[in-house]
Order: sequence, then C-alpha cells, then structure tokens
Amino acid sequence: MSVDAENSQSYVGFDSITSQIEKKLLKRGFQFNVMVVGQSGLGKSTLINTIFASHLIDSKGRTQADEPSRQTVEIHSFTETIVENGVKLRLNIVDTPGYGDQVNNENCWEPIIKYIKDQHSSFLRKELTAMRDRYIQDTRIHCCLFFISPTGHSLKPIDIVVLKKLTEVVNVVPVIAKSDSLTIDERIAFKHRIKEEMAFHNIKLYPYASDEDDEQDNALNESIQDLIPFAVVGSEQTIVVDGKTVRGRQNRWGVINVENENHCEFIHLRNFLTRTHLQDLIETTSMIHYESFRSKQLLALKESGQQQSNH
Repeated sequence: MSVDAENSQSYVGFDSITSQIEKKLLKRGFQFNVMVVGQSGLGKSTLINTIFASHLIDSKGRTQADEPSRQTVEIHSFTETIVENGVKLRLNIVDTPGYGDQVNNENCWEPIIKYIKDQHSSFLRKELTAMRDRYIQDTRIHCCLFFISPTGHSLKPIDIVVLKKLTEVVNVVPVIAKSDSLTIDERIAFKHRIKEEMAFHNIKLYPYASDEDDEQDNALNESIQDLIPFAVVGSEQTIVVDGKTVRGRQNRWGVINVENENHCEFIHLRNFLTRTHLQDLIETTSMIHYESFRSKQLLALKESGQQQSNH
C-alpha cells in the first residue's frame, strides 16, 4: 500500500486484516497430526523422520542381521515442536501397530479406527462444555499415511479392507514403501494396478474435489492424484553426490538420493504434505470427517433424548 493511498480519505484500512491474522497465527503456532499405518518393516518411522528432516521416532529396523525384529505393539504418539523461519509447527506423530502381522488378522484395523474416532469424540466433548477453552487442543488426525508393501503384484485383500475403513474417517495418503526394491518399469506397472484396484473398490482418497477450488487448485490436485500412490524411499543418512550433501543410501549398485525425483517420489510427497496441502488437510479434517462424526453424534443424542421423554 502506497503512502498516498494510506493518507487518502477513501482508504479504510481493512486490507491489513491478513497481516493481523498472520501475526496471531504465528504467535499461536500450528498443530499437525499425522498417523502412520501399514505392516511392520516398511520403514514408517524412517520416512516420517525424512519428511520433517528431524529425528522424531526411533526406527525399529534391525541394525544387525541376527538381531530380532522390533515391532510397535500398541498405538503411540510422539509430539515435537519444529520451528522454521519463525513458524512454529507442533507435530504429533501417531505410530500404529503393524496390522496384518498376526496369524489371525480379523478386525485388526479396529484399534486404529477407534483411536481416530476417540480423538473426534474428545474434541466434541470439549466443544460442548459450558466453559470451553478458547483454543481447544486438537488431537484429530489430519493425515493418515498408508504404507503399501512393494510386492510389485497388487494390493493384499487386507489392504483393501483397511483402506476402505480408513477413508471413511480420515484423509488417507497411500505410499509405496521402499520403492527402490522395484525397477522403474515394475514401479509404473504396480502403481497402475493399485490405481485400478482402488477405482474398482470405490476407495475415495484425499485430495477431494471441492466447489471452492479454482482452476489452479484443480490442476494441482489432478497432478497429485496422478502421482498417488507416492513411490518413496526414506533415509536419515547423508551422502555426498557430485559434491553436494544429500539424504540417501549407498549400496553396491550405486547411490539412491531420496530427493532426486528420478530415483523416487519422496520430494513430491514432502511438498504435498508441507508446502501445498498442509492447511487443507487440517481444514478437510474439520469440515468433512469431524463434521460427519459430529452430526451423527448429535443426532444420536437428540434421538435418545426424544425416546426418554416419550417414556
């Protein structure tokens, strides 16, 4: 805004509201809750640490060949505050037990679904209290990273069941874990097969179409939908490639640079989660998944109240 415009009698000044909002938000910080779901041994902890460039979760992978494998046996959450250029992000990572690891996997997804619904229930209770907090602590899951085993064949029947259950209650972002175990051709064919299976089973994935989206938003979302499921590789190790220090791994066949889009789609996943859709993931959780839960709960309360008054 020029000095002349500010001194003009017609200038009101409400255009400063964006900077007022930004100042308040920066002071308060942001909350982002991510859940990781998938079978054991797919590098869930490592990928989360790679995305946020911080050691947030200890990997349960084996460091020695003869070491017994360690598994997450119950749901754990880890909270860390990350600050970048004055922006404070309170990151809550929810690590889930590897589903499908047991001999009997019947209803193995129920604790995960219950946890997601419990967070909605907790938020609703706080909303409905007479003396509610000005800012309710938000533990609702904003994004669920769903890890697919890099078999190169197709989704397992249990994957389809769990995906269907999850997409009803949370924003699901599927990733092909450890995709460097597939050749480029195998990866392309595997992604195509997964897309076909998801379409056949009518599995609705984030990002969703919205009337509020403009042409730019639609183009961005279409490019994301083309990439899903993201074929990723995670690594906390740093290696030197052409004189530059990058995150990746070195093996007898060569170097895997996780930030090189010719090697994997990690960079697209990270940009999607943090640079283009972070706020939308938070808003979609509130406006779609939580709102659906909230309306069902309030209708159920109303109906039970009517039944009691009739007796």
